[in-house]
Formats: sequence, C-alpha cells, structure tokens
Amino acid sequence: MSRYKLLILFWGLTFWMLQARAQQTVQFSQYVFNGLALNPAYAGYKDDLTLNLSSRIQWVGINDAPKTGVASVDGLLNSSGNKNVGLGLIATFDQLGPESTTSVYANYAYRLRLDALDTKRLCFGIGFGAIQYRLDGTKFNATDAGDSEITTGIASNITPDFRFGVYYYTPKVYVGASVFNLLSGTGTNLVDNIQLAKQVRTAYLTGGALLPLSETIDLKPSFMIKEDFKGPTNLDIGGYIAFNKAVWLGTSYRTGVQIWNKNNLQSGLDQSDAVAAIVQFYVNDHFRIGYSFDFTTSKLAGSQNGSHEFSLSISFPGKKQRVVSPRYF
Repeated sequence: MSRYKLLILFWGLTFWMLQARAQQTVQFSQYVFNGLALNPAYAGYKDDLTLNLSSRIQWVGINDAPKTGVASVDGLLNSSGNKNVGLGLIATFDQLGPESTTSVYANYAYRLRLDALDTKRLCFGIGFGAIQYRLDGTKFNATDAGDSEITTGIASNITPDFRFGVYYYTPKVYVGASVFNLLSGTGTNLVDNIQLAKQVRTAYLTGGALLPLSETIDLKPSFMIKEDFKGPTNLDIGGYIAFNKAVWLGTSYRTGVQIWNKNNLQSGLDQSDAVAAIVQFYVNDHFRIGYSFDFTTSKLAGSQNGSHEFSLSISFPGKKQRVVSPRYF
C-alpha cells in the first residue's frame, strides 16, 4: 500500500471516529507526555520499554473532588527487529465522591514503516480491557430515610471494553485519533436494581509539532479535541519551550467550544475551564519528572484552590538498541 493510500485511510478513520456517540473520560493537563492514555496506537512509540505514572488532584479545597491516577508501561515486541509491533498495559483509577472507576487495558499496536530511515510510521492500535464501576452508598446523606433509589451499601459491576486508535508520526510532527469505550452502549448497568453510571464513547483528536528556534531552544505546540457529542466539545491547546531538550516550560488553555448546535445543552454555559502552568525536567535521556498547576477560569474559581498534577516516566533501553530518530512526543 502506498504512503498516500495510508494517509487517506488514516484521515478516513479519523472522521469516522468523530461521528461516534461519546461521553468524556478523565482529564489530564500533561497528556502529551503519556500518549498511551489517549491512544492505544501509541504503544511502542519510544522504542524503549517505558513506564509512565500520573496523579491528578483536582479542585483542591472541595470535599470529595476528583482524584485520578494512571500507570502504564509500553514497548516493542522485538526492539532489534522490524519494530512493527508495540505492546502496552495501562491501568486507571478515578474517584469522585462516592463513585470510583477502575480500568485495565492491554494494548496492541501494528506500526507500518513509511520510509527507509524509519523516521515515519503510521500505527494502528487496539486495546482490550475491563472497567469496574463502584458506588459507595454509605457516603450519601438521604433526604428521605429508606429511599430505595439510594443503595445502603457498596454496589459495583465489571464490564468488558475495547478501544481503537491510529497514530502517525515523523521526527517533527504527530497526529492521532482514537475512540474509547466502544462497548459502552451494549448490555445493562444494573446491580440489585440500582442504576449505575458508566463511561460511554469518547473520541480524541490530537496533534503537535517540534519547531527548532535555535541550537538549544525548541518550540513544541500541541492540541487535543475531546468529544462526547452530548456535552460541550473540549479543546485543549498549548505549547512548550524546551531548553537543551532537558527543561520544558509550558502552558495550556482548556475550554469548551461549539462546533455545531447541541440542542440538549443549557444555554448560557460558561465555556472557559482552566489555564495550566506546566514544567518538565529530563534528568537524563531515560528519566523525566513533571508538574502542572491548573488555574480554574470558570465560576468555580472562587470555591477551590486549583488542581495539582504530577507525572513521571522511566525508560529502560535495550543493550543493543539504537534509536535512529529521537522521540520528543
């Protein structure tokens, strides 16, 4: 298949994904440093076996505000061969008040090589896993004692799921599209006659570039569109300035945007969400730590003290492995 046919197929799949019916999933400000959290086709991108950890504490000062953690590991099936297969494992925990969601996915990516120097690849990925939703009824304060609609104990269920994505990259540019929770619309979600909430389909479109400004300074702009086709479309746009590829200082702005009219939305909603200040430090080529702070720009700003997010990644290079093109995404 020619390179042009592959790109046509890539964009065709992208537009198909953006027609999925979806509901938004967890939010991270440092999403560009853990691609597997947004796209299973990212598995194996860095060639090295790589461990990523992320933790987010949202809306500090509000009781039972969201808390999210992600752990992932990915690498190549055969790093000394054609590098066509990437594998990854990712686990996510998200808690909001009495609700908590835990998910685990195994990811497989097939990586098509597009040039002789192996600097460009088009990747197709799929992830299989399960989601556990848990509701702790002991944390509710019922207005009417004995309300049968409120569980008195802990209710939970586990549902299977899979996700799909495509990812294209060169040394200077990347673009990806994915859809999560593909099985969300099937089956029921009842435990002991209690209706449990569940995540439904969420589509992502991401992209970014690396633009050299001098021998020691680079600019790295990026964007993410997250769509559920029911709530407001979420747009995150930002950029980093990198000094000697070691210190990255960045900011991003997250807001809702109206791409088309959604009749189910309340009129007059405040679209603005948050501005994030982000810093990343590469101790060496294989160890990165990061921190970001979100300044809330919505009407919620006066009720909380912002959001903290921490991230860490460690790579374990093979003994004879040689990366032809450095990985900056």
